[in-house]
Amino acid sequence: MRYIELKWTLWIAVAIFAFASCKSDLENVPIETQTLEQVFDTNDSAGTNANRFLTDCYRYLPSTGNRVGGDFLDSGTDDAVSSNPTNTSVQQLALGTYTDDSYPDNRWSDFYKGIRIASIFIQNIDRVPLKGQLSNGTPLKRVWKAEARFLRAMFYFELVRRHGGIPLLGDKVYQLSDDIELPRNSFQECVDFIVAECDAIKDSLRVDPFDLPNYGRPTKAAALALKSRILLYAASPLYNGGNIGGQNPLTGYADFSVARWQAAEHAAKEVMDLNLFQLEPEFKQVFITRNNERIFSKQGGNNTSVENNNGPIGYAAGVNNGRTSPTQEFVEAFGMLNGLDITDPNSGYNEDDPYSGRDKRFYATVFYNGAMWLSRPVQTFEGGADKPGGTRQQTKTGYYLRKFMGNFEESVNYSGVNHDHILFRYAETLLNYAEARNERLSVPDQAVYQAVENIRKRAGLSPFELPSGLSQEQMRAVIRNERRKELAFEEHRFYDVRRWKIAEQEFNKELHAMVIYETGTGTIRQAVPVLKMNFEKKMYLAPIPFNEVIKNPNMEQNPEW
Repeated sequence: MRYIELKWTLWIAVAIFAFASCKSDLENVPIETQTLEQVFDTNDSAGTNANRFLTDCYRYLPSTGNRVGGDFLDSGTDDAVSSNPTNTSVQQLALGTYTDDSYPDNRWSDFYKGIRIASIFIQNIDRVPLKGQLSNGTPLKRVWKAEARFLRAMFYFELVRRHGGIPLLGDKVYQLSDDIELPRNSFQECVDFIVAECDAIKDSLRVDPFDLPNYGRPTKAAALALKSRILLYAASPLYNGGNIGGQNPLTGYADFSVARWQAAEHAAKEVMDLNLFQLEPEFKQVFITRNNERIFSKQGGNNTSVENNNGPIGYAAGVNNGRTSPTQEFVEAFGMLNGLDITDPNSGYNEDDPYSGRDKRFYATVFYNGAMWLSRPVQTFEGGADKPGGTRQQTKTGYYLRKFMGNFEESVNYSGVNHDHILFRYAETLLNYAEARNERLSVPDQAVYQAVENIRKRAGLSPFELPSGLSQEQMRAVIRNERRKELAFEEHRFYDVRRWKIAEQEFNKELHAMVIYETGTGTIRQAVPVLKMNFEKKMYLAPIPFNEVIKNPNMEQNPEW
């Protein structure tokens, strides 16, 4: 069976939504005999079965958190390492030890399944005599169809940012009897398709992102945010005339064009001009409360999953698994509260008291030795409660991940926290806009400054203003560092360093831990190597899965794989 993921059997695609808890006649039909006629019922004016079919498509949205072999994707970057004492799948990303048959974040199958379900819905929803409309008069059927198109565009984006150009199927739903051997579409064709879909559906989607009964469904802002992100990628050095494999249309554009930066700038500005979003006043709250910085999220529910997976290990055996160890390099990316880098002689940084007076985002992102948690200080010194040694999984670097967790500093136990998977938020939009506009201009203007300074102001930096007269190169460095701090562990760093085409420098480094000894005469700190990253040029793009290439003679592999 050729191109197996694109020819996924119809009855599985139809039946898979049956996990939903709602009761209907459809649930009484055996899974293997459910049909499109039953799902898209011509007598179902409420569209109950069709809505559940669409709802199932949402589960293919990307999740964030401990999803790559139990680890954050960022543990495959210079920001963290997995605390697992054995080599893990995410460590293969950092070490470059994967092959085209063992890519640790292979989502080809899942996303093409999502694409298929969305296309089945788009093709068949018109059968349903669905009543109802939004308050603005938009027919509900048109809204649902737009949602399916958004989801499909999102799945394509996730594939493109991994692999470059991939096969586009349009609205076609292939059957088992179709003997297909589809080639990959060019990178440009994929970008154009995603942008066109976002433009086509934006005015058919809901407008209010804070409509709680429909929370988690895409809105106009979500479509514009997706457009902003794909255009930012398309304008970046990896794709904008600097694609690997020479002038290979599968991996990018043959030429550079500043107009691509301008398109990315305008797309981000479209989101800003909606005037619907603002930065949540407190950084920590962005990730644990539903607020008007969130543009689009995959629902995750109230739980303690992040805390249990990543919390310091010494508090309750078997509850905190300490899965993620931020690196010393990541810690040093955070400057001081006065906005200066720790390397600046005027910053006030004290090597004997390294965690005092830092950027507030540091305290919301990293557990360090002495940080308060569950009513006692974290102990990551050698032999401390949270770094006891022995065989138990524990920090490899002297740090644990704090981000995404509830406010349990003064508590004795965890309780349920909102852990939705935030896929787009307004801070990213501001940074997208600042980056694109800075790259388009020869010298950054006030609009660039303001976008970046809004981020720094929310972070509590005082002063938050940047020095005047920065060059384009200096502002670029500021923006890239702000993205690293602000968007840490949200699956941006892994791709940002690649799209900037600097991974051969940034991801070939020795990463370091901070070893701490508490002695009778004071505290001794020593930075020691913990992992040597390895990155080869071919790793800018993930390989096309081996089984897809071997089955399809028209499926061209990425360069050097």
